[in-house]
Amino acid sequence: MNKTIPNCIKGNIVKALSYYPELKNTSISFKIKKNIKKSTMQAQPTWDFLWKSRKNRSYVILISNTFKIEGQEFNTLDIPSEVFIGWIGHELGHIMDYERRSKLSLILFGINYLISSKSIKEAERTADTFAVSHGMATYILATKDFILNNASIAQDYKARIIKYYLSPEEIMELVEEKKVDLQLDLRNE
Repeated sequence: MNKTIPNCIKGNIVKALSYYPELKNTSISFKIKKNIKKSTMQAQPTWDFLWKSRKNRSYVILISNTFKIEGQEFNTLDIPSEVFIGWIGHELGHIMDYERRSKLSLILFGINYLISSKSIKEAERTADTFAVSHGMATYILATKDFILNNASIAQDYKARIIKYYLSPEEIMELVEEKKVDLQLDLRNE
């Protein structure tokens, strides 16, 4: 099997993966880490992408074991399933973005992500868009709701979400556009 998934999160991961059939043959390892700076989850290619072909790339999704709400630490695995699935769906959106990039494009992407606020915003909104276009809008909205409407979550984390990610309103616009596109496609068949 080309997926490495800890048993404690297997059900939620398999559910999120079911929305991305094109990643069926993509090697992805899901790893729970003690802490990840500035995020709860993080998707990235493994370093061997430099000498592997695009179709043979491997990726890792790091999942922080804990996150902080107003100074208190909470276990990431204790969040509601739909929120966790939404978070994973977003990270799988990053992998979809990476899959279409050349080696040079991935290197430049990584550098720009580290130094440019504009690049962070573009990357995060692209990942959200992939998730929504793959039918995960309900899960992405649940994740946004969990973060933005939870009084205990620190304002600086909420501000980061508002600054870099699609808003719930933008997600709903994408859903409506997709419905319109689907209706047009059905009429043309």
